[in-house]
Amino acid sequence: MDRAQKEQLVEELGQIFEASGVVVVAHYEGMTVAQMQDLRAQMREAGGSVRVAKNRLAKIALDGKPCASIADYLTGMTVLAFSEDPVAAAKVADKYAKGNDKFVILGGAMGDTALDPAGVKAVAQMPSREELIASIVSCIGAPAANIAGAIGAPASNIAGILSTLEEREAA
Repeated sequence: MDRAQKEQLVEELGQIFEASGVVVVAHYEGMTVAQMQDLRAQMREAGGSVRVAKNRLAKIALDGKPCASIADYLTGMTVLAFSEDPVAAAKVADKYAKGNDKFVILGGAMGDTALDPAGVKAVAQMPSREELIASIVSCIGAPAANIAGAIGAPASNIAGILSTLEEREAA
């Protein structure tokens, strides 16, 4: 890899570190190519990506970035899992680590916040962006449904009273 390619890679990694909602660092020593492809596919489905880069170049790219705290984790055979969604990459990495003992989560970062392996697991248990939006919409929609029910209730009560009065008159 010549100097121009290294500079381009450092630039790409820098953009990844700035744009990502979460970055997870893990060791992948002993994983097969098929296992790595499976991890990449799962991450892609969740809206994230997986990147293997030289630790030295990744440390250069981290300089001055919000997630610079992960530089200490960049030793040995490391892989970076990242996503714009603040929980997607952590969810996939945690799930994958449970099924593959060769994939070991070292830590990560969520913006300025450094995450240890337990922190990554905690982020993975948080609801995703879509789940949060759905719960907010249901909370917003519930009062409107209650208001519509309250407005319609007097009319239905009056209708019930009128039908009862009609039945009494008919009898």
